[in-house]
Amino acid sequence: MSELKDRIRADLTASMKARDVETTSTLRMLLTAISAEEVAGKQARELSDDEVVMVLTREQKRRREAAGTFADAGRADRAAAEQAEAEIIATYLPQQLAADELNALIAEAVSSAAEQGLSGGRAMGAVMKSLKPATAGRVDGAELAAAVKAALGLG
Repeated sequence: MSELKDRIRADLTASMKARDVETTSTLRMLLTAISAEEVAGKQARELSDDEVVMVLTREQKRRREAAGTFADAGRADRAAAEQAEAEIIATYLPQQLAADELNALIAEAVSSAAEQGLSGGRAMGAVMKSLKPATAGRVDGAELAAAVKAALGLG
């Protein structure tokens, strides 16, 4: 079993004992999402820590998008609740890349693609493919794509 899933379970028990309703409900939701991912597909399986991070990243993104939607609809209370859930989820994710670290990784990948003679859309694909493992769970995919497009002069 993944260490991250064990940590979430232990934290769920602690939050229940502390009667922290918000944390308890968020951690239950996370464990449900992880369990659903484990049984998805043809055969049930245990998720690795990397796969659990992918599930948590997806759930955090859903909470941020929902918070934005609620805020746009004038529902500040619901937006705050969704944002609070996203912050709880963030405690289980790897530390996000700083802008300068991200730019350095992108510059290195872009120069590597240029050395291979790639340009335009082909360079975009090659750069994204090379950056995905290094940035998984540490930067939002849309942010990464936008920064790569900017570095390649495509957008």
